[in-house]
Amino acid sequence: MKKIEAAEFKHRCLELVDHLSVDGLIITRDGVPVAHVLPYVRNDGDLIGSLRGKIKIKGDTLTTGCQWEAASEQ
Repeated sequence: MKKIEAAEFKHRCLELVDHLSVDGLIITRDGVPVAHVLPYVRNDGDLIGSLRGKIKIKGDTLTTGCQWEAASEQ
């Protein structure tokens, strides 16, 4: 788990939050831990159906659109 001084966290806050690991980050002041920042755990169930009505499918999704003939030898 990564530890960082509060003054450095203040200057690099957005960068650190963007690259936050699963273990999180411990913020210290004079070497003493004062805060523990953890990533927010999202519920995957919230994503189900979230794009309904926002995506339109155009064309045939089951083919490549290319025609070809295969010859078989017997």
